[in-house]
Amino acid sequence: MSGTAKLPLHFWIVSGLSLVWNAFGAVDYVLTQFHNEAYLQQFTPEQRAHFDSFPAWMEAAWALGVWGAIAGSLLLLLRNKHAVTAFAVSLAGLAVSTVWQVAFSATRLSELFTTANWIMFAVIWIGAVALLYYAWRQGQAGRIH
Repeated sequence: MSGTAKLPLHFWIVSGLSLVWNAFGAVDYVLTQFHNEAYLQQFTPEQRAHFDSFPAWMEAAWALGVWGAIAGSLLLLLRNKHAVTAFAVSLAGLAVSTVWQVAFSATRLSELFTTANWIMFAVIWIGAVALLYYAWRQGQAGRIH
C-alpha cells in the first residue's frame, strides 16, 4: 500500500491524538526535570520531594516511557513499523517506573496520590497498552511498514 488515500480515517485520528496525548507527558517530564517552579506549584511539598527522590535509573525509565511514546506517535504518523518497538519501549519504561514507585519507593503513594491521581495513572497505562496494540494491528494490516 503506497498512498495515503487508502488509509482509514481512524489511522490519522488515532495517530494524531496519540502525539497530542503523549506531548502532555513530555511537557510534564521536561517541566519536572527542569524544576519549573510555575509548573511545580500544583504539587504538594510531599509530591515534589517524591519526584526529587527518584534514583537515576528510575529517571531513565521515566525518560524511556515518555520519549518512547513520542517516538512511537511520530513513527506511527510516518507509517513506520518501528512505531511498535517505540511503543514497546515506552511501555517497558512505564512498567519499570510503576514497579519502583509502587513497590520500592520510600514514599507511600497512598499518602501522596488522590483518587484523581490514581485514575490518571490507570488512564496512562490503558493508553500505553492501547497504543502498542493499535500500532501492532496497523502493522498486521499493512498500514505501516
